[in-house]
Amino acid sequence: MAETAVSFVFPKFLEAVKMLRDLPKEVEELTDELESFQDFIHDANKMAEAEEDNNRRDRMRKRLMRLRKTAFFMEDVIDDYVICDEKQPEEDSRCAALLCEAVEFIKTQILRLQIAYRIEKVKSLAHTEKDWFENHFPIGSRSDGSIWDNIRMEPHFIKEDEVVGLEGPIKTLKKWLTEGRKERTVISIVGMAGSGKTTLSKQVFDKVHKHFECHVLITVSRSYDIEKLLRDLTNKICEERKEDPPRVESMDRMKLIEEVNKLLCKKRYIVLFDDVWNETFWDDIKFALIDNKNGSRILITTRVGKVVDFCKNSSFVEVYKLQPLSKEKSLELLCKKAFGYGFDGCCPKDYEEVGLDIVRKCECLPLAIVAIGSLLYRKCKSPPEWRRFSQNLSSELQSNSELQSVTKILSLSYDDLPKNLKSCLLYFGMYPEDYEVKCGRLIQQWIAEGFVKQDCRRNLEEVAQEQLMELISRSLVLVASFTTDGKVKACRVHDSIHEMIREKMKNTGFCHYIDEHNDFESSDIIRRLTIATSSKCLSECREESHVRSIIFFTKEDLSEDFTSALLAKYTRLKVLDFEFTRLWDVPKNLGSLIHLKYLSFRKTSISSLPKSIGELQNLETLDVRTGEEIEIPKEITKLRKLRCLFGYRISTIEVKDSLGKLTSLEKIHELVIDEDGVVIRELGKLNQLRDLRLSNFLGRHSDSLSSSINEMQLLERLDIFVQYMTEPIDLHITSSLSKLRKLHLVGTLKAFPSWILQLQSLVKLYLKYSMLNNIPLKSLGNIPNLLILTFASRSYKGETLHFENGGFGKLKELQFKALYKLRSIVIDSGALQSLEKLHMFRIPKLKTVPSGIQYLQKLQVLDVLYMPTEFQQRIYPETGEDHWMIKHVPDVLRMLNFNDQLLLDLVVKIGEEREILRAIEWMERASRKSASQVVGGG
Repeated sequence: MAETAVSFVFPKFLEAVKMLRDLPKEVEELTDELESFQDFIHDANKMAEAEEDNNRRDRMRKRLMRLRKTAFFMEDVIDDYVICDEKQPEEDSRCAALLCEAVEFIKTQILRLQIAYRIEKVKSLAHTEKDWFENHFPIGSRSDGSIWDNIRMEPHFIKEDEVVGLEGPIKTLKKWLTEGRKERTVISIVGMAGSGKTTLSKQVFDKVHKHFECHVLITVSRSYDIEKLLRDLTNKICEERKEDPPRVESMDRMKLIEEVNKLLCKKRYIVLFDDVWNETFWDDIKFALIDNKNGSRILITTRVGKVVDFCKNSSFVEVYKLQPLSKEKSLELLCKKAFGYGFDGCCPKDYEEVGLDIVRKCECLPLAIVAIGSLLYRKCKSPPEWRRFSQNLSSELQSNSELQSVTKILSLSYDDLPKNLKSCLLYFGMYPEDYEVKCGRLIQQWIAEGFVKQDCRRNLEEVAQEQLMELISRSLVLVASFTTDGKVKACRVHDSIHEMIREKMKNTGFCHYIDEHNDFESSDIIRRLTIATSSKCLSECREESHVRSIIFFTKEDLSEDFTSALLAKYTRLKVLDFEFTRLWDVPKNLGSLIHLKYLSFRKTSISSLPKSIGELQNLETLDVRTGEEIEIPKEITKLRKLRCLFGYRISTIEVKDSLGKLTSLEKIHELVIDEDGVVIRELGKLNQLRDLRLSNFLGRHSDSLSSSINEMQLLERLDIFVQYMTEPIDLHITSSLSKLRKLHLVGTLKAFPSWILQLQSLVKLYLKYSMLNNIPLKSLGNIPNLLILTFASRSYKGETLHFENGGFGKLKELQFKALYKLRSIVIDSGALQSLEKLHMFRIPKLKTVPSGIQYLQKLQVLDVLYMPTEFQQRIYPETGEDHWMIKHVPDVLRMLNFNDQLLLDLVVKIGEEREILRAIEWMERASRKSASQVVGGG
């Protein structure tokens, strides 16, 4: 009996040993297989979306959900292995002999063995699902010529009297096409899908073709064949000239290029290539389009910005970025389509309010307005019917076959994206409609989700930034705001794109959005959750789930019981975002989320972090910007993968002598320095830092901070806030800090730091409370990339600032705030030639307009806030003697509250400098609440 047991157990034991030994190799193979499997899903999904048979498409989508679920299983197994592998004890550890270590070792081996068996199972499942799909739905070549090509051809046949809001663009493009340089020129119209590019190009093409001996229009498909395109071009040229075309069927590419060259030789021609997608299109076509130096033009419409970039390499290029219609023009277009010949050029008053609501929901997108207007013409004949239609517009877009073409056309841009960019775009569906998401938040979430892959030349954020710019260049993402140095600060997606994304999410299980209109649905496949309603909707959610991310947008209180129960159900989370929610307590079981990479408590009401934060071994981003000072526990130093630590004020009491262990840190703000400055020495160990912001700094720690900063070769931003203004900052920076772009110094300076003048990459300089008697403006003006310069409260104690000829050539924004001894500003005629914004705030002794301000021809904005009465009167539009100096500025803001002004004058007269700082700050805060008066400059 014993022999039988041994003969049964021993082979099993050997099998287990082999499986454990081969596990790393198996995981590597599974990772490769997952990538191949995801490519298969990508191709299968393309085929399903192109399927015209609705029943067959629905069957394919259902089976695709099974494929995706299998892919999720594969990802989960790989993630579990990574976590388990990180727990392995070192081989030479002497502690392994101890009983506790031995028990832990056995537990880990059991877990590894379970993973090995799960890998076998999921591999088998993947092969089965893939074979079934291939047998029933063979993936063959997909034709681009579908019914949707016919739909997108409709703009070519819009009547001229139906065109709205294109008068200005047509005039500009007509001038570009018929006038100007003799060299061959590419003129590109860039805009998002449905913005009217085709309509505009056809209208202007019809108006100018008489100026050319030869004119041809070609519609370019997404996956065009260059030989076929050249054959079409040859035939159309001959047809237009009423000549017999050559036999092009047997010609290769070179012969076709020669034939087109011959047909266009010595002729002034215009060719319209409509709807170009491929970035390399110009490289394919440029040799066929000969440059006769007689004013020939190529007109291209595209939704992909990079198409234009390729043209610029070998030809003259003009770019017209098509903007949305105004609300008034959008309403006019809607009424033209909805009322037909009964429209007299003015929207009936009974329809105006609901009409504006409809075009707002369309975000003034002509494609959607035309489709909806046509439907209203046939089905809705009264204002109440319009209102009902507007209320149900989202569901109409999904269910109405006449409106589905809008979503389908927008989907073409999505279908053309590579895999990782598809996930990046779908992520906007986790945010509410019209939501402007900060790019920093979005990028860190993309990284946590694994949508961004490491690049040997760039860090993860730079790669993610490039991916965002790619989506923007494809007109899929809209820029909501820019920083002054030209970087995207916030972004969003068009409502129609958002609707398309939501539809894609439903079909792929990418995310489930729960709000008051959309409860939790029992589903086999949900990868992400957005919770924008009460917790009651989640009471029935399944225990076993693939959910990787949760973002909250609810305005209701989040109880600790609810959040703890939620985290217990979803233990594989990688992203957990409580931003702006009513959260008072950190969930007690937070430490169980060992997969978590992104955690945000921003703008919540939590007051501290638990020690369990140290158990989140994979955490990369922690955001605790709650508005209060947060004390971080010592356990946080276990987070060796932490890259970003954000807080309004982060107390270092517990970590002041161990912060240096966080060697992966790239960004940390705002760090409160301890009295002894111990944490400053720890900062010197963090040589990956790119963004460092410090508060409560003491002047006596200048030497130790200088030493630490000199070790930070990657530093891009540095903020220093001094605790007591009596202790001056005296940094001795010997490092080049070649990457430093932004510098904020708030505190007394012994003298203007000479090392600042060596910062070749500096874009922004902000000085406050510096108490400087002298600022080397001439040398400062030679910093090559400086765009923003702020002299804030008490930064300068002199009476005059002189901007000399040739200085500050790239500066775009200049601010003066609360400089109480400044009497005059002089601007030479060749200084500040790129300045766009000038801001002057509370300068009580500056009673005359800056001399030379009239030379600033690029100045767009002039803010004059709480300036002396004499100054205000001199620039008053009707009676001001110096108004002529600023009349070229389009936007002038004047603000003067006399009570505040009198108080300020009194404080300045009787107060000592250090004693009035609090009063100054109070008045600055009060000014933000005051009403403003806008007066036009011209």
